[in-house]
Formats: sequence, structure tokens, C-alpha cells
Amino acid sequence: MRTCRAATAGKLTVVLATLVLTLTACGGGPSPRAWAASVCEALTPWRAEINKLTSSTQQQMTAQTTPAQAKENLVRLFGGAEQASETARRKVDEAGVPETDHGEEISQGFQASLGKVRDAYGRARGTIGGLGTGEPTAFYDGVRAAVDTLNKEYDASALDTSRLSSEELKKAFDEVPECR
Repeated sequence: MRTCRAATAGKLTVVLATLVLTLTACGGGPSPRAWAASVCEALTPWRAEINKLTSSTQQQMTAQTTPAQAKENLVRLFGGAEQASETARRKVDEAGVPETDHGEEISQGFQASLGKVRDAYGRARGTIGGLGTGEPTAFYDGVRAAVDTLNKEYDASALDTSRLSSEELKKAFDEVPECR
């Protein structure tokens, strides 16, 4: 009798586990608050890194270095910003799809914005990497043009949580401590 009960209990455990997994899968992704917290946790270090890199880039533009040194430093800085943006994009992807109306669209919008920022930094890195350093004036004019383009592309892809189509997410972004 014990063997039969043990086998039945084992089967019941498997059925319950399957039911719980199925219900969890049907329930969708994280709550709006949990998703907003995950997104802000992904974006906080990214913003800090971008601010640090922006400051370093501005210092590099006014530093007394050779064009070759400036080129090396700027390529490294923009490569770091490109990588930081990809890391943030990947973490937003890993946050899943929020359980809210248009959750998939919203998640994809965040990822697309970060992808555009990543690509803008990558293009700036590539442009500066392709500049010649023999003529300082031409080099720095090229750097300014690359940075101007980067700024325009960056502004065009900015994350704007005020345009979210979910009131639940707007509220979550305003309330969760990770977003303050």
C-alpha cells in the first residue's frame, strides 16, 4: 500500500509542478513594478557609464594630446559606451515582457532605443578610428563632425518613459525606488 501511495504522491507532485509552471507561463511576464525595477537597475549603471564617458570625451577634446593619442582615447571611450549600451539592452531583454497592455511593444521599444544608442556609439567609434592623424586640424574637424552626428543620433533615440502606452508602467516607473 505504501508503494502505491508513494507512486500516487509522486505523480501528483509532477502534475502540480506542471500545473504551476503552466499557470506561471500563462500569467505572462513580471508585474509592471518588477519590470520597471529591473529596467531601472539595468539603466542606472549605463547612465553612470555614459556620463563618465561623456565627461572623459569632453576632457579629451580639450586636452593637449597628439591627434594619435586623442584618436586612441576616443576610440576606446566610444567602444566603452557602445559596450555599456549593449549590456543595458541585454539586461532589459532579460527583464522579460511586462504583464501589461502592449508589454511586448514597450519592451521592444526600450531595447530598440538602447540598440540605436549602441549603434550610434559604434558608428562614432568607427568614424574616428578611420580618421587620419597627420593633419591635426582635419583630424579634430572630423572628430567634431563625428561627435555632432553622435549627439543627433543619441537624441533621436532617447528613452522617454513619459510616452509609454501603459498607465501601470508609468506609475511603476514613478514609484519604484530603483528608478529614483
